[in-house]
Amino acid sequence: MPFYYKIDSSSREGRRSAQRLLDIQDALEAPGNVPPRTLNDTLLLATWNIREFGAGKYGGRLKESFYYIAEILSHFDLIAIQEVREELTALKEVKRILGGNWKFIVSDVTEGTPGNRERLAYLFDSRKVKFGGVAGEVVIPPKAIKQGRKTLRYDPSDQLYRTPYLVGFRAGWFDFMLCTVHILYGKDKPNNPKRIKEIQLVADFLSERADEDSSWSNNIILLGDFNIYSRQDKTFKAITDAGFIIPDELQQLPETNIGKKKRVYDQIAFKIRPNRLQIKSAGVYDFYNQVFTNDDEKKYAAKMGKSYRRTKVGKPDEAPRSDRSKTTYYRSKWRTFQMSDHLLMWVELGIDFGKEYLLTKTV
Repeated sequence: MPFYYKIDSSSREGRRSAQRLLDIQDALEAPGNVPPRTLNDTLLLATWNIREFGAGKYGGRLKESFYYIAEILSHFDLIAIQEVREELTALKEVKRILGGNWKFIVSDVTEGTPGNRERLAYLFDSRKVKFGGVAGEVVIPPKAIKQGRKTLRYDPSDQLYRTPYLVGFRAGWFDFMLCTVHILYGKDKPNNPKRIKEIQLVADFLSERADEDSSWSNNIILLGDFNIYSRQDKTFKAITDAGFIIPDELQQLPETNIGKKKRVYDQIAFKIRPNRLQIKSAGVYDFYNQVFTNDDEKKYAAKMGKSYRRTKVGKPDEAPRSDRSKTTYYRSKWRTFQMSDHLLMWVELGIDFGKEYLLTKTV
């Protein structure tokens, strides 16, 4: 359980934080939601794009927001986090709240405007999950230019704007490599060609890696923010065409875009050795039912400051916002920089293959 010893019960904010943390626990632990964590039987794996995690936009995150994020993460064993910023203070603060058993591994900063100086990260409970010793950013190999059977030269391949991060882990009987991505958003089009190409590049590369005898593990899980608009889009098909499986349990989940615009955005896909993929349950968690709810807008009016009240802060012609504009600012802007504009997606995997192993020894 996370450590909340700095909550000030003498303040209204402190009492609110304590109650909301209890609300999160009740929601996640309710029947049919996130199952309890186990020592040996299952792995609770999640992916979450935590918006601008480490930036100070819109006034920065409140102390209670870090508590809420930590509480949510504590219900899982291993979480892939996208949109971690160059400054790691936010990630370190969540790790501090979670306690000393929690560790993280992060990629280097991605340079360039599309890369947004972001990192990709894995946060895990080291009592359950072990780092396997392999970690690296995926670089697509050069293309061989041939004439007949003769290789004339090798030309550089196109790379992804944000370099995918591939890390090996072990949990119970299960060794696996996770590759988390934050695929290019680009223009507001479902089948943006650049986005499709990025997904194809990384999915094809990882699919080939999973088939190699020398691979650290033949079990590869591809997960993260794909910016997929629909399960019928070419972007979604680019994952499965490469040989990855997206089980029905995941395909039937609600969308992870908080705007409720029927956009999938996030996904978890598998290329796993035979008899090693055991999906026990899966889900998407909408934390706005418990924290920073639609009804909480007025409670945070003072925290949101002048930007909540005025459309052009600091400008001579600044004008007061309408009630509708205030609500839009709170719901689609300010609170998403407290929590996120993505919901968390998770899956429960079976990881105890001891019985199957023993059966092979009886033949």
